[in-house]
Amino acid sequence: MDDRSNKTDPVKGTMEIRPTRAIVDLGAIAFNIQSLRKRVGGGPRFMAVVKADAYGHGMVPVARTALLAGADWLGVALLEEGVLLRKAGIKVPILVLGEALPEGAGLFVQHNITATVCSPESLFALNQAAERSDRKAAMHIKVDTGMGRIGLDPKDVLPFMEKALSLKNIRVEGIFSHFSSVDEKEKGFSYQQLHQFKQVLAALEGQGIHLPLKHFASSAATIDFPEGYFDMVRPGISLYGVYPSAEVDHSVPLKPAMTLKTSITFLKEVPPGTVLSYGRTFETQRKSRIATLPVGYGDGYPRLLSNHGEVLVAGRRAPVVGRVCMDMTLIDVTDIPEAKVGSEVILFGKQDNAEILVDEIAEKAGTISHEILCGITKRVPKEYLDGPLEEDP
Repeated sequence: MDDRSNKTDPVKGTMEIRPTRAIVDLGAIAFNIQSLRKRVGGGPRFMAVVKADAYGHGMVPVARTALLAGADWLGVALLEEGVLLRKAGIKVPILVLGEALPEGAGLFVQHNITATVCSPESLFALNQAAERSDRKAAMHIKVDTGMGRIGLDPKDVLPFMEKALSLKNIRVEGIFSHFSSVDEKEKGFSYQQLHQFKQVLAALEGQGIHLPLKHFASSAATIDFPEGYFDMVRPGISLYGVYPSAEVDHSVPLKPAMTLKTSITFLKEVPPGTVLSYGRTFETQRKSRIATLPVGYGDGYPRLLSNHGEVLVAGRRAPVVGRVCMDMTLIDVTDIPEAKVGSEVILFGKQDNAEILVDEIAEKAGTISHEILCGITKRVPKEYLDGPLEEDP
């Protein structure tokens, strides 16, 4: 008799017991995509950037949501991410935004993933891999207009393009660049980058080279710099309900998609003069109720919030006291008499009429929201709101 139905996964069971988890609202992601599409209008195509596990939100469910909400393309950083999406059954165009390494050329061809190419070595490897499979490999050329990471110097684009177009197993689908500071109010350097890109396009068109996809606009440009739209926009952080910076126009409505929550697992009353956590960096000044949370920097809750952060309990803010540990964090709930073992605690997100934005967490930790979201570790289970998606793109 097969008794597999009576067996349980011990790891899954443990994750169900521990109250720390990330709640991802897929409806919020769909809302954000529709809001951004409305901003852009009906012209440009829409690439949803789901790299880095969709900025910590879960790449496959977010990708499916994005496509149902109207995205045309998906953008990732690594070939491995693109392959994962293909293995999940996603068939829409996928662009790997990082430079295609020659070693991965065969996988680009095998999985019909579009490569970013800006070196001869990658170009020839991609052509050879496609030739072996009797197929054409799709690619976009990256132009470095001032970001300084990867990409061709503008003066080298035309000869490189001519070489790419001469290869029978290469299909050049597009060309793009990336803004370095378009999330700033002052757009002077962004206009310089835009001018260089337009000069490149003019040089190509002067030789009769007309590419179907030209793209430049990240989240900040999608919201705040329509001059950079071209044929496609490719927002990232804004998909998840976070504005790229405080200086970007906030008139486009966005809904934060992730809530990080836990519960109080231990509660004690201590006298004045009690020191707490590693290094004894906090000492109580009154009789206090100190609650222990089963979450720490091992989960991605920043240690820099030690004696500095706040959480929500019963709709009110409670301060983080003492150093944030790898697995536990202490909070002072003296002024929240309703707090008890089992009480829900919001690390970021909404509770009742109160809210802690991930932007606030990032500012207190001296970083950006992108890093906080991407830093939520694999040991934090994700739960998805809105239920399973009925359609499979």
